[in-house]
Amino acid sequence: IKFKTHQCVYCGSNQVIQKEDPQEVLRPRFLVPFEIESEKCQQAIEEWLGSSWMAPRDLKDVRNVERFSGVYIPYWTFDANADANWGAEVGHGKKDWHRESGAVHLVFNDQIYPGSKRLSKRLLKAVSDWSLAKLTSFKAEYLAGMHAQAYDIPLNIAWDEARKEMREKTRRACIEEASSSRVRNFRMNLNFAEERWRYILLPVHIANYRYRAVSYQVIINGQTGTVAGQRPVDWKKVWLVIAGILSPGLLLCMVGVMTVLLGGVGGIIGGLGFVLLVIGIFISGAISTKAFQMDDI
Repeated sequence: IKFKTHQCVYCGSNQVIQKEDPQEVLRPRFLVPFEIESEKCQQAIEEWLGSSWMAPRDLKDVRNVERFSGVYIPYWTFDANADANWGAEVGHGKKDWHRESGAVHLVFNDQIYPGSKRLSKRLLKAVSDWSLAKLTSFKAEYLAGMHAQAYDIPLNIAWDEARKEMREKTRRACIEEASSSRVRNFRMNLNFAEERWRYILLPVHIANYRYRAVSYQVIINGQTGTVAGQRPVDWKKVWLVIAGILSPGLLLCMVGVMTVLLGGVGGIIGGLGFVLLVIGIFISGAISTKAFQMDDI
């Protein structure tokens, strides 16, 4: 079943049209209602646009954000009990390795996975702080004035992906049980039990804005107000900051080399410069990675 909203041209009221889908699909049983009204989104987006020093200074003055659309996004939730037996060689000291084993029991409640391909998984993950304790039984009336997407990622694919996430979390829990962080030849036997799933709808506001003729997308969690999206980057500002971070290390390295060439003792200065340069490279790498991700979806 698909649900579509329609605005009456005579009275302006919102009505929900229920339409049979040509292919067999599941019907959502629960949803989280909108708590953040679209009127509050404009202020939230303006604060978010100006919250990063990497963004252009005038970005916070953007006023041409298109009308926010309230959309219910399809999600799958999964519950399971994970029981794992593990074994590994654990290292103490340089050459001392011995076998260790153990058992881990984890309970997964409401492991969520998006059922839509239409929105960026990265952006959806950034606004995934929903409180599922507020899930309520599905009623078509909740969709009045809103859009609702039907899932295009089927249950079996979502369940496979959720299991991979559960398996990885269980693996990390097993490794954390080892008496040392040095682990090799790790083995794990994992069984899932009491597996359950639900098909639910979660609320987001979606909008686009234009900055210097380029369109960017923004998503706001319709329950908590958390904002995620694309932002342009002021690369001149970013490169100046990176240059400022790298300069002390480069300068001290050069001073150390020149001191040695002139017959002085520049090893300490050069060594300090090298340490500062390595630290600067790591920090600069983190800054540039974040900057590249700002307009990525």
